[in-house]
Amino acid sequence: MVNTEDFIKRLEKILDYYNLTASSFADKIGVQRSSISHLLSGRNKPSLDFILKILDVFPEIDLYWILNGKGSFPKNNEEYNIAYPPTLSDTDEKQPVNFKKEETIIKNDTIERIVIFYKNGAFKEYHPQ
Repeated sequence: MVNTEDFIKRLEKILDYYNLTASSFADKIGVQRSSISHLLSGRNKPSLDFILKILDVFPEIDLYWILNGKGSFPKNNEEYNIAYPPTLSDTDEKQPVNFKKEETIIKNDTIERIVIFYKNGAFKEYHPQ
């Protein structure tokens, strides 16, 4: 569970870092200005949707840092024991992944879905009509 007082401090640090007011921050991430006000006053706790909007607009904010203060801000992937993308162990060499293009195409076959994976672990899934 997120400690609200600590979360407020991290949110204020973000506002200071980007030299934003609470109102301009709300506009930038696409939430109502009152949402930021209620969070900063401690009246409300951050929702998952709110956190995801921050991470979408500010990719240099680490999920673990904003939720529980672990890590640093702005994020520096080298400092974590977490690999992006995850590997089996810290001793594994980090090699680029080479994808093979599938050459076999069956006539009259249709695409079921397309999934795009991002380095931050997020993904988007598309289903053709």
